[in-house]
Amino acid sequence: MTDHVRHRTPYDTVLDTIGWTPLIRLTRVTKGIVTPVYGKAEFFNPGGSVKDRIGLPIIEAAEKSGALKPGGTIVEGTSGNTGVGLALAAALKGYHCIFTMPDKMSQEKVRLLKAFGAEVIITPTAVPPDHPDNYVMMAKRITKETPNAVLANQFYNEANPDAHFATTGPELWAQTDGRITHFVGAAGTGGTLTGTGRYLKSKNPKIQIIGGDPQGSILAEHWRSQGASTGDGAPYKVEGIGQDKVPGTLDMSVMDEWQTVSDRDAFAMSRRLTREEGLFVGGSSGLITHVALNVARRVNDPNALVVTFLCDTGERYLSKLYNDEWMRENQLLESEKATLGQLLGAKTGGTPTVVSVAAGATVRQALRLMSQHDVSQLPVLDGVNCIGSVSESVLASRGLEDSKVLDRTVGDVMDAPFPVVDDGIPVDQVVKLVTKNNPAVLVRHNGTMAGILTRSDLLHFLMARG
Repeated sequence: MTDHVRHRTPYDTVLDTIGWTPLIRLTRVTKGIVTPVYGKAEFFNPGGSVKDRIGLPIIEAAEKSGALKPGGTIVEGTSGNTGVGLALAAALKGYHCIFTMPDKMSQEKVRLLKAFGAEVIITPTAVPPDHPDNYVMMAKRITKETPNAVLANQFYNEANPDAHFATTGPELWAQTDGRITHFVGAAGTGGTLTGTGRYLKSKNPKIQIIGGDPQGSILAEHWRSQGASTGDGAPYKVEGIGQDKVPGTLDMSVMDEWQTVSDRDAFAMSRRLTREEGLFVGGSSGLITHVALNVARRVNDPNALVVTFLCDTGERYLSKLYNDEWMRENQLLESEKATLGQLLGAKTGGTPTVVSVAAGATVRQALRLMSQHDVSQLPVLDGVNCIGSVSESVLASRGLEDSKVLDRTVGDVMDAPFPVVDDGIPVDQVVKLVTKNNPAVLVRHNGTMAGILTRSDLLHFLMARG
């Protein structure tokens, strides 16, 4: 079935709707980038992720080999999405599923697998790959202990990359009319990169296959060191991609490049894809797209065509990367840019008025005004224009030296005017305007003076934020 006739006729089962996911151009997160970037929207699959593609082929391969018999049990260690792909197919074929899953995975994934009737066993994340409690090792043990059970074995099962060679690669070639120049993905099992990469390179060996890897995973460094690196890896928050050992289904010879990405950059891009492109995706999609944009900037060619892989739906991560509280707890949320208007409002519980003095007033009157309102400096206004400024310390010092100064006009003794800035500007951008010689800024709202912010106000804001 080709993409342009998709859904015109009814399907026999939901499994027939897997694949031929849309290719969607990114237009907002790519601002300023001349290379076109498209996203392969795998969350359009019925189970919400790319892993729907491998569930049925893995089961059919096990049936064909005779390892899986009617009424049998499918066991797998999964970050969640492969479990859904397997559970979808198992539901229609009458198999029971048992899945082991690391405890860093979201509760949405656990509940989703249980909704399909699967049994879910949670294992600790922070254990070595060969530890009995590792989710892959536990799945192997359960398979041995359960009658008529088969291990899906996605990390070493050639049905996994073969499924992408048969579907994902040809779809991308057809959807881009063979114009694709760069495919950017990531590896959990490596099946997507391997299968898609092999197919695309069979059509055009010049196509670049680029992997994104979370900071803490060993895959990128393993490739860079040509297998010489023996690092153990470290924990990270992005789910479903990266590894602490190289899976059998990842063919490193297909790869042309790897880039390592932090959790913070991955999650920030996921949230941008949702808010700016309307593409509700998980953390791995954000990580891959972060790499894809790096590649597109570097290529800088309107005739190139970069494809980023949007692996799964953001609905799996509502309790995590789309939960501001969780993001803050894990130091992953960029602090929102407070504006001058917001800081003014917080200063007194409402927008304060500006206490000012006219150029014709006396220094004595200016000092009384500052004392009356408990402020240490005043703008000198001519209508709505700031023409100068006076400070209590300077006026008091000069008055003590020469009492005649007290009867002089403010216009005779005033210093330079305070900068005037609009209330929508972020506080961070204004901090550099406030110096020892320039102790305050005036804040303007819709053309009128809304308030004044001093060095002290800005310092208290920075201290509270830190």
